[in-house]
Amino acid sequence: MMGYLVYFNVVKSKDIINSPYNVRLDSMADRVVRGKILDNEGNVLAKTEVHEDGSESRSYPYGKMFAHVVGYDSKGKSGLESTANFHLLTSNANFMEQFVHELKEEKNIGDNVITTLDLTLQEAAYHALGDYKGAVVITEVTTGKILAMVSKPDFDPNTISEDWSEIANSSGSMLLNRATQGTYPPGSIFKLVTALEYIRENKAYNSYSYTCEGEIEFEGTVIHCAKNRKHGEEDLALSLANSCNTSFSNIGLSLNISGMQKTAKGLLFNTKLPSLFPYSQSKFQLDKEDSSSEVMMTAIGQGETLVSPYHMVLIASAIGNGGILMEPYLVDRIESHTGASVEKNMPKKYTELMTSQEASVLKDYMLKVVENGTASALKSEKYVVAGKTGTAEYSSDKEKAHSWFMGFTNPDNPDLAISIVVESADNSGMSAVSVAKKILNAYY
Repeated sequence: MMGYLVYFNVVKSKDIINSPYNVRLDSMADRVVRGKILDNEGNVLAKTEVHEDGSESRSYPYGKMFAHVVGYDSKGKSGLESTANFHLLTSNANFMEQFVHELKEEKNIGDNVITTLDLTLQEAAYHALGDYKGAVVITEVTTGKILAMVSKPDFDPNTISEDWSEIANSSGSMLLNRATQGTYPPGSIFKLVTALEYIRENKAYNSYSYTCEGEIEFEGTVIHCAKNRKHGEEDLALSLANSCNTSFSNIGLSLNISGMQKTAKGLLFNTKLPSLFPYSQSKFQLDKEDSSSEVMMTAIGQGETLVSPYHMVLIASAIGNGGILMEPYLVDRIESHTGASVEKNMPKKYTELMTSQEASVLKDYMLKVVENGTASALKSEKYVVAGKTGTAEYSSDKEKAHSWFMGFTNPDNPDLAISIVVESADNSGMSAVSVAKKILNAYY
């Protein structure tokens, strides 16, 4: 019991205290003016305005742009306003300052939360997504810092109280953070998982060869390549670059289902994700009893598989980082209102999703996707991208689809990992690749 009490106070106490269910935490607001939330350059994302009559209101200078990631502090709490609540309502001002405030019966000033968020990237992602529903998540490959997180449709946290009825009753799920809580069929981005399993099962994966005739038929199931395109003779790399459905359906039929399950679990499907925010687990449900049709569909990212944009950026980041997933984090440090350091987070390894050799092979394949495949629009003189596109059908008539892109920049010295989903992008001319291009052009 004594050992556990020590463990609780050292390790668990802050999590319990900072729980959104801890109603006593808000009583700290009677003694502390809530601190600021800032981006990695010191731009203020949230602050408390103290008015002449002593009343307080929370202000969000960038309005909707950081709505889901910074969150709101009225009608409950969300985003960083919730997860960093304890720090924002704790004052580490010097002793004498706090003593004087106590004597004057004035509030102390809460600590500031300096995030890893990058205003340039957040702004670029927000505008690139436009009026479409969807999400963008961007991390720093080698550290795990979350640099941008956009979800649409959104809301204005400055007017959350006034707009609450409209927001809460909206059919658009405006409060849902699609970056972490949205789950979608992955479409062809899942071919990276299928390719990884094929590499693990076949030492001679480089000798894979398949002739694409635009469609494949097996036991009554017919699967077509996009627009019935005939890709001709392909190896594994070219199959991925062309996002060839028939080749990957063929690969799926050759794979060991138990091996696929193990690989999916190793890539964090059906399991816990490292996340500061509430999230939805990605689901991989293929088993030995499923039909060949289900196997073929799963291999190309359809079937019952569901993923979140957040999970996909973790996989992209690990591939770019030689198989190592760094623990993602949003809070860089905590400072007192005068700038004195209180707490600092440092990059740390979370887990190894694949070997460095496997990551190297997938990186080379993803480079070919951009060099001469489905993401060739991302070729640029300013940056290099390794990535994978996806089109995920979600209606029974197969005429509606979400658009995906996942990847990372400057593979020789990995920089940004990015994951994008654009909902219902089927016939609009909009694509996740075009969103990625706008973001990367603005950033670089």
